[in-house]
Amino acid sequence: MLIRRETPADVDAIRAVVIAAFTSPAASDTAASDTAAPGTVPPEAALVDELRAGPAWLPPLSLVACAPGGDVIGHVLCTRGHVDGQPALGLAPLSVHPGHQRRGVGSALMHAVLGAADALGEPLAALLGDPAYYARFGFAPARSYRIRPPVPGWEPHFQVRALTAYRASLAGTFCYPGAFDRV
Repeated sequence: MLIRRETPADVDAIRAVVIAAFTSPAASDTAASDTAAPGTVPPEAALVDELRAGPAWLPPLSLVACAPGGDVIGHVLCTRGHVDGQPALGLAPLSVHPGHQRRGVGSALMHAVLGAADALGEPLAALLGDPAYYARFGFAPARSYRIRPPVPGWEPHFQVRALTAYRASLAGTFCYPGAFDRV
């Protein structure tokens, strides 16, 4: 498997992977909290498209996993978020095609995007997801960093991973890009 940056030629393949990952009955909380009904397009697919077209888009942090033949089998994305006006990252969605789940693709994408974010000098990545899954990548409850989710009810599942540029003074409410408000 190869992990690399998304290119314009990958857009349709990424959309297909996101749709498959978020409509599959095999999808678990490692990729989604809910899955769309078969035959419908999950909101995560529109989210990726809208993020790509907006000001929060960070091309170096949209990564794909490719099978040996070159087919896109996974995707992960970080976009510009903020903690009380200070730059931070929102990590979502993480998508792996159902035929390649539970084979380390999601883990490889997570390690790659966190490494890339760290190399770019980002202070932290925040996400909403299963704490049992994301703890293995160093995510911890956001409250332990004095960061609040944008929706208070998300508290048990809202997590942060501090990166090298993290400063303890970075505290407050996390704000996702506006596209997340429409999902």
